[in-house]
Amino acid sequence: MRIVRSFDGYEADADLLLTIGVFDGVHLGHRAVLSRLSSLRRPGTLVGALTFERHPLAFLRPDQAPRNITTVDEKINLLAACGLDILFLLPFDERIANLDAAVFLREVLHRRLRTRALIVGAGWRFGKGRGGDVALAERMLGPLGCLVEAAPIVERDGEKVSSSRIRRLIAECRFGLADELLGSPYTVRGIVTTGEGRGQRLGFPTANLALPADKLLPPPGVYDTQARHDGVTYRALTSIGDKPTFGGSELIVETYLLDFSRSIYGEQISLSGWRFVRAQERFPSAQALIDQMHRDVEAVGATNPPRVP
Repeated sequence: MRIVRSFDGYEADADLLLTIGVFDGVHLGHRAVLSRLSSLRRPGTLVGALTFERHPLAFLRPDQAPRNITTVDEKINLLAACGLDILFLLPFDERIANLDAAVFLREVLHRRLRTRALIVGAGWRFGKGRGGDVALAERMLGPLGCLVEAAPIVERDGEKVSSSRIRRLIAECRFGLADELLGSPYTVRGIVTTGEGRGQRLGFPTANLALPADKLLPPPGVYDTQARHDGVTYRALTSIGDKPTFGGSELIVETYLLDFSRSIYGEQISLSGWRFVRAQERFPSAQALIDQMHRDVEAVGATNPPRVP
């Protein structure tokens, strides 16, 4: 999949079948649109998506911007797996925000990108002041030989599949349904960094994960997870919280891998298969915390699966 990060200098060498959106999570609704685009593929055409490095609200109204289900790299990989030929990955900035809707359709989509099919959500709005919609795209692009479709809504249990719904499910620790709507496991990936070493002293050496600041996380608590490292999956106990027993204030994600003892600083771990174990607690002593951690590990380890290569 080719990635294009600016329209400047882009020269189309084939007709484009395009969808446009934020694609946070690349969920079942997104995948239905991408599948419809792929069904229109013909020799000499490219299937592509236009999306942004950050959620548009991060520029327009930063205090209202949601945390991301998927990081930029995760989104790229998921979109590539859907069979795209080209991904326009743009910064959402003042230039994009102030682009007139009609100019975007005529000059960008039609003339520069050679768009011959455009499939978007029924509520798609674009251009300066969100002045453009599907009806405008149909009126302007249809006579120019471009098919414009509003994708049908994908529902599960009578409710629309959407990124906001999936964020809510993760906040409610309903990970099974979140994974179902995503079409792939909700995953948290991070690089192992040095911490305070307190877990080692307590007898539970944990891997502290460095994560993007805008990554969506479950609520503070302790979770049963699957940790993937170096091609092997381990059962793990993952804590999200500010270490209240020790007077912490910064939110930390740390994970304890069962049946694992190597140092992996600077390496990546991905966590999926989330299951809520208990809420974050402040214990009266370090020993009380150790006792609880033993109980947590026993509860998780009782169903510990074999390692998966």
